[in-house]
Amino acid sequence: DIDHLNLRVQKELVEWLNWLKADIGFDGWRFDFAKGYSADVAKIYIDRSEPSFAVAEIWTSLAYGGDGKPNLNQDQHRQELVNWVDKVGGKGPATTFDFTTKGILNVAVEGELWRLRGTDGKAPGMIGWWPAKAVTFVDNHDTGSTQHMWPFPSDRVMQGYAYILTHPGTPCIFYDHLFDWGLKEEIDRLVSVRTRHGIHSESKLQIIEADADLYLAEIDGKVIVKLGPRYDVGNLIPGGFKVAAHGNDYAVW
Repeated sequence: DIDHLNLRVQKELVEWLNWLKADIGFDGWRFDFAKGYSADVAKIYIDRSEPSFAVAEIWTSLAYGGDGKPNLNQDQHRQELVNWVDKVGGKGPATTFDFTTKGILNVAVEGELWRLRGTDGKAPGMIGWWPAKAVTFVDNHDTGSTQHMWPFPSDRVMQGYAYILTHPGTPCIFYDHLFDWGLKEEIDRLVSVRTRHGIHSESKLQIIEADADLYLAEIDGKVIVKLGPRYDVGNLIPGGFKVAAHGNDYAVW
């Protein structure tokens, strides 16, 4: 175990980080198992190495009901993510992986898309509260891949990407999905929509509909995304929008 409270440990780790930055060319850090040490310690490493980007893995369990499914209200879960960023320094480069959004999306795409509108009418994950500091993802090396600890429904992965690549937050793409699953072309199309229309971490999200079989949202007045099997949504799409990407149970205008 590393004693992060030991001043010598802190000094040597900071020197190592600065070497990685200056000599090797890294410009961002991922804090693995960040709940294993205090945010105060992470703040020391970030402040003294000044990365352009830093993201923490704070993976805690969602609140579940008696049916084994996540409760609609996950405020306590996302509050923990927000608290970490607050303590490390909200004006700096610190962000956290949006595990709240990941957990809700896992279940929502299985016919419960109403979960994607929180009680306040906003996105139910961290992106609904502090999108600039939320790094969204569908799966990573822990949840998917060989470890398979909390995997996204494999036949609905592209619905997950249609959500995170059109929504606020900073989306990241899983290597396996891009290169091993044969999804590169579909994912690239969504990335190009995001880039072309300037969708960014603090883009404005307006949720139009969130029912069991349909989630429809508009982002920055430029992009509309639909998840779910409901086909006839023409009456909900404003004039002037054209389909830019589509696949199994998702479409983007």
